[in-house]
Amino acid sequence: MRHQLFIGGRFMDAESGDTLATLNPHDNSLIAHVAMAGPADVDKAIAAAKAAQPAWARMAAMERGRLLLKLADAIEENAEQLAVLESMDTGHPIRDTRALDVPRTAVTFRYFGGMADKFEGSVIPVEAGFLNYLAREPLGVVGQIVPWNFPLMFTSWKLAPALAAGNCVVMKPAELTPLSTLRIAELMAEVGFPPGVVNILPGLGHVAGQYMAEHGELAKLAFTGSTATGRRIVQASAGNLKKLQLELGGKGANIVFGDANLTAAVNGAAFAIFHNQGQACIAGSRLVLHRSIADEFIARFTQLAASIKLGNQLDPRTEMGPLTSMQQRERVLSYCGVALEQGGKILLGGKAPADPALRQGCYVEPTVVLAEPGDRVSQEEVFGPFVSITTFETDQEALRIANATEYGLGAGLWTSNLQRAHQMAARIKSGMVWVNCYKRVSPASPFGGVGQSGYGREMGFEVMREYTQAKSVWINVDANLAPYYPR
Repeated sequence: MRHQLFIGGRFMDAESGDTLATLNPHDNSLIAHVAMAGPADVDKAIAAAKAAQPAWARMAAMERGRLLLKLADAIEENAEQLAVLESMDTGHPIRDTRALDVPRTAVTFRYFGGMADKFEGSVIPVEAGFLNYLAREPLGVVGQIVPWNFPLMFTSWKLAPALAAGNCVVMKPAELTPLSTLRIAELMAEVGFPPGVVNILPGLGHVAGQYMAEHGELAKLAFTGSTATGRRIVQASAGNLKKLQLELGGKGANIVFGDANLTAAVNGAAFAIFHNQGQACIAGSRLVLHRSIADEFIARFTQLAASIKLGNQLDPRTEMGPLTSMQQRERVLSYCGVALEQGGKILLGGKAPADPALRQGCYVEPTVVLAEPGDRVSQEEVFGPFVSITTFETDQEALRIANATEYGLGAGLWTSNLQRAHQMAARIKSGMVWVNCYKRVSPASPFGGVGQSGYGREMGFEVMREYTQAKSVWINVDANLAPYYPR
């Protein structure tokens, strides 16, 4: 496959000629050298998108949808290649990329392919003699920055609604994991997307990403990543007032009440934190347990976590692969030291695996820590297979613990009490709440957070509003209406 920039429908080297090595996190071996975009390449991509945008916006919505549907078909036809590529580049176990990442990517493009000609305007009831209607128009050329934890899936989350709404896109995948996004660019060219409608620019965040945030000719920038980077994007965009959509960090509370189905809660809590090695903004990284079941839950949870099979992400037997980079591995391990410094207790893990076959890779064992709600490991996003556990006695105490962080992306609760479930879901400060499940997503369901987890929503009709602007049109339909200043 091609490892160059994709601009105006063609693959090309960066103007500077710069490349960056993308590595396999299993053993840090080289996969490929990928072109790295700089400001000149961003300018070139924006020019290509601006040239393509008027025709793309005028194209019948059904035709835009047809191309998205063809892309969904192409993704399914190339599912195994995409799954292997995503696993090799990110460390996701192949069992997950086959069962989750690739199918979800195809489903998202298919959903918004169907949405393209179904997102409607409205008529506003106003005084007699006038017709007032609301039209939804594309923003124009939008920028998008995709994170390294789920690059294939987030490429679809961002591209699909923007294109369905009639926008053209300049996208920067993460420098660590650009390969699956570049493969999507190849498939888009193959199924017939017009040149310039989508432009893919692998590049460094502080170079290409910063320049995109500062660029006055992008109508919007959609970013998924850390809260710290999100703040810098807000500052960089202040001079041009572009629209921002920010999906940032999280520190999800996963509350288990005394009446919960413990088997379901233990399994669900393990998936919530250990899926994708805990590298998810919505990870259930804070387990909040009722004291009456805490001992039994911890015993069963740590036993399950200890049984998770670590290994090469391309081995179908692997349940947890490497983290995506050595930098992330060191970050996670550093928090084990932080936990101990603040009086926490490591119940499981807290280190790299002893297996010699994994020593060269970015592996960390599933880690379970007892900590207080105010400890750093209970407040800061670790972004790895690292869960802190605390206990509570009353529903009010559980609610206080759940809401005692600056984040508000996802949260979960496990209970057989329907009244409690509704009351807690309403009072938890979070963009999403899962009851007796965790990390469920759908292209039809809005995804996003509050507080330091950002603003704006992915998915569903909500994201179509994010990629369009409302135009209010007033028409005088009564020729006999008197003018304002009769003569």
